[in-house]
Amino acid sequence: MSEQQHAKVGIIMGSKSDLPVMEEAIQVLKELGVTFEVSIVSAHRTPERMFDYAQNAANRGLKVIIAGAGGAAHLPGMVASVTHLPVIGVPVKSSNSIDGWDSILSILQMPNGIPVATVALNAAKNAGILAAQILATSDSQLAQNILHFKQELKKKIEETAKEVEGKSF
Repeated sequence: MSEQQHAKVGIIMGSKSDLPVMEEAIQVLKELGVTFEVSIVSAHRTPERMFDYAQNAANRGLKVIIAGAGGAAHLPGMVASVTHLPVIGVPVKSSNSIDGWDSILSILQMPNGIPVATVALNAAKNAGILAAQILATSDSQLAQNILHFKQELKKKIEETAKEVEGKSF
């Protein structure tokens, strides 16, 4: 768990091997000033831990959960089945993955009534941004942070475009 108190976003993953991907969500939430916690919660190897985490997330003050998983990738959907909080699934291309498609489809193809917002394969950064945008609907300072973040993205692209356009090929 992160050192930050009063976490608003829970970042969970099925195993430590998912951490290099999930660190992108951690970094963008730090940049945007969003408090978070981080944990390993396996849907298959520690189902009781997963149920406890999801069922008590709102009581601990969490507002959004980001769940990354590879392979069969049941973690995001199972967490969504036992919490009212929005869950953002990050499909992770793992060592036993079928090019990531198993993870994508496991998270994407949820039954009606149990939605999981799903980002692209290994796109934990987008999950962090989406979590922040959800929180920003009731936090004007965070909304300003996101606007600034997006302006910086625009600025970087414009600088790169000038650099490329200035080259002689």
